Amino acid sequence: MSEPLRAGDPATIGGHRVLARLGAGGMGVVYLGRSGTGALAAVKVVLPELADEPDFRARFRREVEAARRVVSPWAVAVTGAEPDAPTPWLATTFVPGPSLGEAIRRSGPLPTSSVGALGRMLAGALRAVHAAGIVHRDVKPANVILAVDGPRLIDFGIARAEGSTALTASGLVAGTPGFLSPEQADPRLERLGPPSDVFSLGCLLAYAATGRPPFGEGTAEAMLYRTVHDEPDLTGVGTDGHGDATTDQLPALLRECLAKDPAARPSAAEIESRLAGATGLGGAWLPEHVVRDIADRSARMLALPDIEGTVVDQPGAPQVPPPGGTSRRRVLALAASGTVLAAAGGGAAVWAVSRDGGTPSTDDGWALGVHADLSGSGKDVGQAHERGVRLAVEQHNARGDKPFELRLRTADDRGTQQRAKAAARSLVRDGGVLAVIGPTTDEAVDGAVATYEEAVLPMLLVKPGAFRLVGRQYRAPLHCRPLVYALGFLIAMHLTHHKGVSYPGVLQDRTADPVAWQVTQGVVDGMRKTRKRFYPRVAPAVLDDLGPHVKDILGAKVDAFVYAGTAEGAAGVARDVAAAEFDGLRAATEEVAEPAFLDGAGSAAEGWLIGTSFVDPERMPKAESFTRAFRERFGSPPGRYAVEAYDAANLAIEELVSGARDGRPPERADLAKSLRASRYRGITKSFVFDPEDGRFEEELCYLHRVENGEFRFLGAVPGPGEE
Repeated sequence: MSEPLRAGDPATIGGHRVLARLGAGGMGVVYLGRSGTGALAAVKVVLPELADEPDFRARFRREVEAARRVVSPWAVAVTGAEPDAPTPWLATTFVPGPSLGEAIRRSGPLPTSSVGALGRMLAGALRAVHAAGIVHRDVKPANVILAVDGPRLIDFGIARAEGSTALTASGLVAGTPGFLSPEQADPRLERLGPPSDVFSLGCLLAYAATGRPPFGEGTAEAMLYRTVHDEPDLTGVGTDGHGDATTDQLPALLRECLAKDPAARPSAAEIESRLAGATGLGGAWLPEHVVRDIADRSARMLALPDIEGTVVDQPGAPQVPPPGGTSRRRVLALAASGTVLAAAGGGAAVWAVSRDGGTPSTDDGWALGVHADLSGSGKDVGQAHERGVRLAVEQHNARGDKPFELRLRTADDRGTQQRAKAAARSLVRDGGVLAVIGPTTDEAVDGAVATYEEAVLPMLLVKPGAFRLVGRQYRAPLHCRPLVYALGFLIAMHLTHHKGVSYPGVLQDRTADPVAWQVTQGVVDGMRKTRKRFYPRVAPAVLDDLGPHVKDILGAKVDAFVYAGTAEGAAGVARDVAAAEFDGLRAATEEVAEPAFLDGAGSAAEGWLIGTSFVDPERMPKAESFTRAFRERFGSPPGRYAVEAYDAANLAIEELVSGARDGRPPERADLAKSLRASRYRGITKSFVFDPEDGRFEEELCYLHRVENGEFRFLGAVPGPGEE
C-alpha cells in the first residue's frame, strides 16, 4: 500500500507529480507519480550516496538501457529515466494490485493450478529479462504484483547486465534471504547468470504453493546456510487436489529449479514450455477470493490526492472524483499505465512467421484471417464477423484492377482463452495471413495477443473494447472501435442533456469487471464534466440478488438509472426497477445488448437505452448497398458486428493494396505500422488511430432502445459540443 509523503520528499521528479510513497529499499525510494499526460508510474529515486559514487551513473545508464529491452506482458516496462540528473531516477508502469507476498499472507497458499500458471507467466518474464542480457537477482514475492490477467515482475533495482559490475558494495549479498540462489549467498562471486534467477523462481513458486520459503525462516545467516547446504522442503506442493496433467509435474520441476549446481537447472524458456498448459482453474489463473482482493486493493490505490471520495455509507462504493479532476484522456492514460485492471496476457511464444519474413510463396497466396468464437456461446457474433470479412474479401477479388487476390482463413477459439492461443498459433503459422480480424471477446484477446505480437501479425479488434491493451508496448493490436470507457462517457453526456434528468443513479456490478469499472468511470467523468450530482453504488462480484442495491439507489430519489454489468444482471435489475414503478430513464452499455437481457427481463426491458459500438445497418441509409449485398450472398440480414467486421476488413485491404509493390502486399510488420497511421472512412465510422498504441481516437457511441422486445437502433449519440 502507499504511504503519505514526508516533509523532505520532492514535489516532482522528472516531470512526474509525486503523489505518495510506495516503499523504500537499499537503492532508493519508490514514489507513486503522475506524468504530465496523467499516466501513473512507479518512480524510483536513487539514494544521494549512490549517486555520488564514482562510475555509478555509467553503470546505472547501462542497466536502464538493458531494462528498456525487456518486453514481456509479465514484466513492467520502463517508461522513463534520467541517469544523468542530479538525482538519478527510473520510472516504470504502475500496477495497483497486491504483491504475491501480501496475497499469500492475507489469503493463504495458491491452488496448484494457479501456481502452475504463475510459474508459466513469470518464466516468460524471466525469458525476456535474460534475452535482454539481464539477471534480475531479486525474484521474490514482494517483487511480483498480481493483476487479474497475470502477474507482473517488478523492481530491477539490483538487476544488472551479465558480466557488468554490481551496484552494491563489495562484500555485500544482494537480494533477499530465503529467495537467493546458493551462488548469491557467496558475496565473492562477481558474475551471476540466468540460473540464479531460476533458483529464486523455484523458491518463489514453492512459497506460493505452501505459504513458506523452501529453506525455512529465521536469521539471514541461517537461511543462507540452509540454502547452500540443505535440501528444499517441498512438502505440500501439488497435493491440494487442484492440479492437472501439467501441474502434476510441479514438485519435480521445482526440485530441478532448486538444484545446487546452476548447470543442472532448467532455463526460463524450458520452464515456460513445460508449464504451457497451466492456465488455472477453469481458465481463471487466480481463485475468486484473490481476484476480489485485487479489485479492492486497486480501488484503494486509486484514491489519489486529487481524487476525492464520494460520501457513501456502503462498503465498496466507488471513489468518484470531484468536478474538474480526471479527464477522459487522463483515464485512458491511467489505463495505459496499468492503473486499470488491465494489460493483456497469455503465454508468449516465438513462432516462425514465414519463409521470408511474413510474405508467403505464391503457391499459397495471401490471406486475411478471422479469429472468432464460431461454435461456442458467442458464435452469433463470431459468425457475423466471418461473413462480414468474407464479403469484403470476395468483393476485393471481384475487382479487375486488384494487384493480388486474397483468401480467407478462419480460426475458432470457441470463446475460451486457452483455445484462443491455439487459434492464434494456427493463423500465425500460415505465413500468407497478413492481418487478422478478431478475436471477438476480451478474454480471447488475453489468450492470443502475445502470439500475434511475437509475429507482429496485425489484429484488428472489432468487438473487444476493454482497456486491456492500451498503453502496452504492443505493435500488433488495433482497436477498430471506441473503448467501453467512451461509451460510458457519452451515455452520461446524453443523460445530462436529457430533459428531466438531474440526479442519476449508477450501479457498477463487479461481476463484469474490469469492463463494468471502465464503463462506470466513463459515466462518472461525464457527470463531472457537466457538474451533475449522481448517486453511485458498487455490487460485489457474483452477487445473486442486486435488489437491495437497486432499492438503495431508487430510495435516494434518483431520476435516471445507469447499470454497468452483464446482460443477466441487467435483466434482474430491470425487473426490480419495474417492480418499483420507476419511470425515469434507464440505460446500460453493449454488454447488455444480448438476448439474455430481453429473455430474462421480459416486459421490464421495454424502454431501456443501450449504448453500443455497433450499428444496425438495416436502419442506416449509408449501409444500404452493404445490406443488400450481404442478403444476396448469405440469404439473411447481417448480424451484430457484421458491418463493423466488413469495415475493418476493407481497412486492412486498402492498406494492403496501397502498400503493394510489384504485385506483392507489404509484410506483416510494415502493415501493422501503416494501419496505425491510416485514415479510413467506412460505413460505420471514420477510422483514426493513436499511432503509439493503436487506440481508436474518436469518441463514438450508438444508441438502441428496447421496443416490443427488440433492440431498435436510434443512431449516434452527439459527442461533446455537438448538442
